[in-house]
Amino acid sequence: MAKTNPKVTARQKRIKRIRKKIVGTPEKPRMRVFRSNKHIYVQIIDDIKKATLVSASSLDKDFEVESGADKIAQAKKIGEAIAHKAQSAGINNVVFDRGGYIYHGRVKALSDGAREAGLQF
Repeated sequence: MAKTNPKVTARQKRIKRIRKKIVGTPEKPRMRVFRSNKHIYVQIIDDIKKATLVSASSLDKDFEVESGADKIAQAKKIGEAIAHKAQSAGINNVVFDRGGYIYHGRVKALSDGAREAGLQF
C-alpha cells in the first residue's frame, strides 16, 4: 500500500477483513459500493468468473441530477437504477459489500433505494 494517509490505510484493512467473509457467486453476486467526495459508484460482481455483471454511477449519461438534489438523494437514485439494471439482467439476490465504509449516509441510502426497487440482500 503506497498510501500513507491513516484513513486510507484503515479503510484498506477494513476492505480486506470484509472480503475474507463476502464472496459473490453466479447465483448471488456481490454488490460493491465506492464513494468519492462528489460521486457514488456501484458494481455487481461475480467473483468466481471475476467479471462485473452490472454497474451504475452518478457519472452515467442516463442519470439525471435534479437541481438542488443532495448526494444522499443521488445515492438513493443510483440504488434504484442498479436494482432495475440487475433485474433486467436476471439478478434478484445479491451480497452487499459496503466497501469499508460505515453503513450510514450515502451507503445506507443506496442500499435502501436498491431494496425498495426490488433487489434482495
